[in-house]
Amino acid sequence: MVLSSEQVRLYAVTDRAWARDEDALMAQIRAAIAGGAAIVQLREKHLEDEALLAEAKRFTALCREAGAISIINDRADIAAASGADGVHIGQEDGEVRRARQLLGPEKLIGVSAHTVEEALAAQAAGADYLGAGAAFVTGTKQDARPIARETLRAITAAVDIPVVAIGGITRDNIRSLSGLGLSGVAVVSALFAQEDVGAAAAELHRLSEEICRP
Repeated sequence: MVLSSEQVRLYAVTDRAWARDEDALMAQIRAAIAGGAAIVQLREKHLEDEALLAEAKRFTALCREAGAISIINDRADIAAASGADGVHIGQEDGEVRRARQLLGPEKLIGVSAHTVEEALAAQAAGADYLGAGAAFVTGTKQDARPIARETLRAITAAVDIPVVAIGGITRDNIRSLSGLGLSGVAVVSALFAQEDVGAAAAELHRLSEEICRP
């Protein structure tokens, strides 16, 4: 699968913290897709494998039905078993080549990058897109340190694959990411902590289109 820049304009990353149960989470995901998120990452850090696989299968089916790309956070094995479109791994979560062996050539592999060196290494290993950040201070990952705008610009200039900024992005600060060569933005609380997830997605998609124009 070849990933276009348009497909990552709004990249939704789930967080169960704002959903009362799995049904509510799935409803939020469906609303995010309807609002403009063409790619969604299921991020579950605390589920046991059996429960994670069951949820991943449900998530993958929902995304396929709604016309969105399904990505599993960290777990290439769960991505493969659930039939998801791909996996997103961090620098510490395993090598791209190992994930590729598990998933095969047609699935997507995203990699977190914080420096130009990490970005180039991930692309050389076969990553299909990069998540670069943190763009701002974020409460989602307590150990994520913001990187300079110059670093974000250098990362996008160094690679040929789509780069999305992630970390603390909101409707109020997204415009400051304009002109950095980004393909899109990845958001968590700016979507899933909102009362109307669909409306939040529509606004963020519009704003992302603005900042990602050449």
